[in-house]
Amino acid sequence: MCGIVGAIADRNVVPILVEGLRRLEYRGYDSAGIAVVDAHHKLQRLRTVGKVQALQDALDDSPTAGGLGIAHTRWATHGVPSERNAHPHISKDGIAIVHNGIIENHDELRDQLVKLGYVFTSETDTEVIAHLIHHHQQKSGDLFKSVRATVAELEGAYALAVLSKHNPDLIVLAREGCPVVIGVGKDEHFVASDVSALLPVTRNFIFLEEGDVAEVKRSSLRILNREGQVVQRSIRESALSADAAEKGDFAHYMLKEIYEQPRAIAQTLEERVAGGKLLEAAFGPTAVEVFHRAEAIQIVACGTSYHAGVAAKYYIEQIARLPCWVEIASEYRYRNPVVPKNTLFVTISQSGETADTLAALRMAKQSKYLSTLSICNVPESSLVRESELVMLTRAGPEIGVASTKAFTTQLVALNMLVVALAKCHGTDAERERNLVQRLIEIPSLIEKTLHLDGQIKELAKRFADKRHALFLGRGQMHPIAMEGALKLKEISYIHAEAYPAGELKHGPLALVDEDMPVIVVAPNNDLLEKLKSNMQEVRARGGELYVFADPDAGIHSSNDVTVLHMPKHVSHFQAAAVYTIPLQLLSYHCAILKGTDVDQPRNLAKSVTVE
Repeated sequence: MCGIVGAIADRNVVPILVEGLRRLEYRGYDSAGIAVVDAHHKLQRLRTVGKVQALQDALDDSPTAGGLGIAHTRWATHGVPSERNAHPHISKDGIAIVHNGIIENHDELRDQLVKLGYVFTSETDTEVIAHLIHHHQQKSGDLFKSVRATVAELEGAYALAVLSKHNPDLIVLAREGCPVVIGVGKDEHFVASDVSALLPVTRNFIFLEEGDVAEVKRSSLRILNREGQVVQRSIRESALSADAAEKGDFAHYMLKEIYEQPRAIAQTLEERVAGGKLLEAAFGPTAVEVFHRAEAIQIVACGTSYHAGVAAKYYIEQIARLPCWVEIASEYRYRNPVVPKNTLFVTISQSGETADTLAALRMAKQSKYLSTLSICNVPESSLVRESELVMLTRAGPEIGVASTKAFTTQLVALNMLVVALAKCHGTDAERERNLVQRLIEIPSLIEKTLHLDGQIKELAKRFADKRHALFLGRGQMHPIAMEGALKLKEISYIHAEAYPAGELKHGPLALVDEDMPVIVVAPNNDLLEKLKSNMQEVRARGGELYVFADPDAGIHSSNDVTVLHMPKHVSHFQAAAVYTIPLQLLSYHCAILKGTDVDQPRNLAKSVTVE
């Protein structure tokens, strides 16, 4: 959830480090820091509380330069946001370290180090690692060996970048449970926790595997695996461009990403559907065999991705006619599930580095699942590399912490999975063509839905002074209501809850009054009349309804009902992706009116790589 950048070159790397931090700020932004070995082999460190701009301001006041450096932007896990808890952390003799992850045995190690005379100046688990490296270096005199000896004692997850003023030609890296990439340049190397940080300086990357420790120099590198063997990791060229994560003319990344959804979904469908058919091989070379054998589906995910999985459950059971279970990864990984025969295990993650989801995948691979499938937006991620089957969503970089285009592309990717499973379990060619056509129409339906932006902006003015909101949906619209409530909570800090509309009478009606706006998603489906009855229950209690409805649903505005009409002819198979758009826009405009930080809401980070 934090961001790491490092560089070793024959030029001043400070601008590269700061720009990398800016590009990683979505991963953490409560403090930032930099450590550089200057031309006189002195270690210069600067740390600030707040966003990367505060660090840049401090560098403007106290310029520093050097050809070797590491930097970090933090999202607090151990210790409150403060300068003393900010990275990099330093031990004796000029050893500096930046760290992503959590060290679970840090208390035990801290006690040992205190007995050895080490003085701690922070509350972090990271400082433990810095002192432990120094302790081992006292014995070996070798930084690389010291890092290897240190990580052998660590329990938990980590990505480490370490330098020493006594080794001005070297960065040492280590990875366990958190991503680390090495950017390859001409007689220079770069380091980061995400390729996006390094796109301005290189497109060529080496991805460390679990347990790897790397010795990175200007013109060479050496990687040892967990067993201590020298290994070669392939260089991959990233397809991302350096400006892929820029805001352009939009006020916020979130708004830009909302408007990018038609294109992102079209890209997700590209080369995977053709001639009215779905190409099952898009999921992997063994996908057809696996899908034919699949008798049940287990989906595991977190947050927004979990909502996508719940929506998919309806389609998997109704269209593919296979039983499906959806579970939150942080719960799944701590129980001992009974695995039905021939169950396909599906994980969903925007980043592919979500700690709980990744742990669930690794647990599943030790169980008796038929196969594993990852639906993910990042081709270089751990989840993708460790899954047997993969469907990449092609949403492109998503910088706003509150997910938008990653969610809708997940929905579409899951719909493609539904078609693939149905095709392998008896769906005829005509039905397949119909389903594929519905998928192809989704981008244009979302384009039409985006035309409601102006009306939704006006509607949001009624929410600016509200403290609570209720979201209602039925069937596959319930997880869309859940996603709408999550978005409102995330970026406007308005407390919001979502319920299946039929559950109102079992408790939530007690909350309904004139100060509790109730937002309803109402496509024209088989549950529409039931939903209308639930809406009457709200009106009878003095509640005010805001309804996103199909024009043919027969729902009209009145004193206590405000209706915004969605595009016509949105089918059951398209509704989840299309009806989430107005809820995203409503949350965005509410946040603008309340003056919150839309792209970087408090207490949250984009890529949750700790438990």
